[in-house]
Amino acid sequence: MKIPTLPAYLWPRTLFGRLSLILLFGLCVAHILSFGMIVYEREQASKLSMIYYLGHDVAGSIAMLERLPAEERPSWLSKLDRNNYRYFLRPGTQPPLHSAPQTRDATLAIEVINSVRGALGKDYAVTASFASDANARRHMDLHLQLRDGTPVTIEMTASGMTFSAWLPVILLAQLAILIMFSWLAVRLVTRPLAQLAAAADNLAPNSPALPTDGPLEVAKAAIAFNAMQKRIATYVSERIQILAAVTHDLQTPITRMRLRVDMLDDGKHRDKMLGDLQAMQLLIEQGIAYARSYNCPQQLNEKTCRINLDALLTSLVYDYQDAGQTITLSGSAGQPIQSAPHALRRVLTNLLDNALKFGKDVEILVHSATAAHVSVTVLDRGPGIPEAELDAVLQPYYRIENSRNRDTGGSGLGLAIAQQLSLTLGGALRLSNRDGGGLSAELLLPMGTT
Repeated sequence: MKIPTLPAYLWPRTLFGRLSLILLFGLCVAHILSFGMIVYEREQASKLSMIYYLGHDVAGSIAMLERLPAEERPSWLSKLDRNNYRYFLRPGTQPPLHSAPQTRDATLAIEVINSVRGALGKDYAVTASFASDANARRHMDLHLQLRDGTPVTIEMTASGMTFSAWLPVILLAQLAILIMFSWLAVRLVTRPLAQLAAAADNLAPNSPALPTDGPLEVAKAAIAFNAMQKRIATYVSERIQILAAVTHDLQTPITRMRLRVDMLDDGKHRDKMLGDLQAMQLLIEQGIAYARSYNCPQQLNEKTCRINLDALLTSLVYDYQDAGQTITLSGSAGQPIQSAPHALRRVLTNLLDNALKFGKDVEILVHSATAAHVSVTVLDRGPGIPEAELDAVLQPYYRIENSRNRDTGGSGLGLAIAQQLSLTLGGALRLSNRDGGGLSAELLLPMGTT
């Protein structure tokens, strides 16, 4: 059996919304069905009680009319009237119903006739008919005759079931309570899943562990996630330690080689070998910088502090302009941020060097992205990066062969270091291509505590 499903555009996108919609719909249907059953049961009980009461009340009224003189009976009719039926001393105007019930009205008429006959006894012939008054309201009439032959018609009109004024308030209050507890239940179920998704998005070696409380299934998932995060952190730490150790140990033999090269008589070969050694030294220094970028600012012997981001950017722009580079600065953060100054300066320098190396007309745009984040975007008019490789260039030692290779000075670590340091600072680095050509590198930084 195929379960019917709603169209995709009618479903909420979140699990919280879908569970809330399903529970709310189910509770509303159950609430309506329960109310309908209560109303139906009350109608049936009221009908049976009314029919039983009607028979005995009619029997008492007819007995009273039998004992009254004929000339006094009309004056007593108004005293015998009830809310939903009245007495008339006249014959019926409509033909009586058949004894076999064919409709719901006929079934009700037979039940009323039987009740009245049972109360009056076999001396009275009771019949029923249906008629409409001047206002087109349908009513049922009971017909019988007194012992002296006087006809009596009892005109009965249907009375709707009355409800107390507080009933809708109680029903709405019950529905509100059900909705509130349903929302709370769904919230408790989906919140750990949202925390797990957020932790997966922000997975990093230094990320805090997920709490392992809550339901057993959620606790097991959190424990498994924390174990996976710990294994990843250990794996990355081992590789970074290997990289740091190798690059650090290579500095000594490279220094010895430079000393020996300086002693060569052949100036042409000496200059070429010195150039190669300088390139190797640069790669080693960047390798060490990348290894250090995986550590938090405290492990880099740098404490976070309040930084005037606008002053830092202005100082960087002046430094580059003094070196003959064309860089412009637009916008402002408007307030200090909490960050590690040297690590932040290294990120900005790497992004500016990358923009100047492969582009021109470099521009820095600064604005408040959200109430808690500030955006620093470095724009250039270079060749850009293929869309398929925007994420790959943030990986260490990745180079785009057609433009950003060693011939143009690229080592494959500049953007990787900027990416890793931005994560260490609690921010994010996003690359995108500009309309008209060029690259946009947006650094999103947290404002930090005030």
